[in-house]
Amino acid sequence: MIGTRTIPRVAGESGARDLAIAVGVIVALSRFAPDGFVWPIGVVLLAAVYLGALQIVGEADPAGQSAGVPIESVFLPAAAALAVLGAIRLVPVGIVLAPAFALAGGLVGLTLVTELRIARSSGPPSSTDRTAVLIEILIVGFLGFAGVAALVPGGLPAPGAGGEVAGGAVPAPLAWVAQAGGDALLAFLLAYRAAALRSTSFRDVAWFALTGAAVVAIAAVALRSIEIPRILGPALLVLVFFLWDAIHTGGRTRRRRDPRRLWETALLAVVGIVVIGWTLGQRG
Repeated sequence: MIGTRTIPRVAGESGARDLAIAVGVIVALSRFAPDGFVWPIGVVLLAAVYLGALQIVGEADPAGQSAGVPIESVFLPAAAALAVLGAIRLVPVGIVLAPAFALAGGLVGLTLVTELRIARSSGPPSSTDRTAVLIEILIVGFLGFAGVAALVPGGLPAPGAGGEVAGGAVPAPLAWVAQAGGDALLAFLLAYRAAALRSTSFRDVAWFALTGAAVVAIAAVALRSIEIPRILGPALLVLVFFLWDAIHTGGRTRRRRDPRRLWETALLAVVGIVVIGWTLGQRG
């Protein structure tokens, strides 16, 4: 009919919806599990979403049978699943939990639909898709860093209160390692996806993901050592992540990047040693 237009559905949307529902159910069940059980649940959920998203994107991609599925296509949904698993611990038990569970699954579904749309396109991601991915990275990053802090004893210190482990349930060094490691894992997944938007070189993307994870881990240790109150810490980690991304957005000549990588890696190592030493000195 003249004057009408049908909006095409993205192939794989039904699979994305099913996966989002499954994640919402798992997140709902994990909310009532003891804190110690959430970490292994997170490992299983990460693997399940990774494999599920890989299957969904592969079936939706016309070239999926021959060219394979780009690994970055499943990193953002996997990171979103981890983020909502931890962030749901910040929602108090009550009537607000029901919409929180729906939003948790919806965020995973939203990231997967975006990746499906990119996989279906014949060329590189459009500016609209790039913006959508970056916004989703921002949301997932904040929720993820907040969720990791919520799962680690003393990760979200109250103003005027110490950030140490209450009751000595978990050794303080172990809590610090868990928080830095969880933040680094999320940062690696998000940094890999962000770098893949501007480069097709595995070497460039992997290097940025590893250094981004290291920067966030160092920042997490530093922020915890000065006991940044409540949600301000995760918000600052997101800022650190995007500042690091902005630094590497410009400049695309590879030959000039290799020397830069050397001094950046050395600088990260020095800063990491200084932060760890300063932190241990403060605790001692």
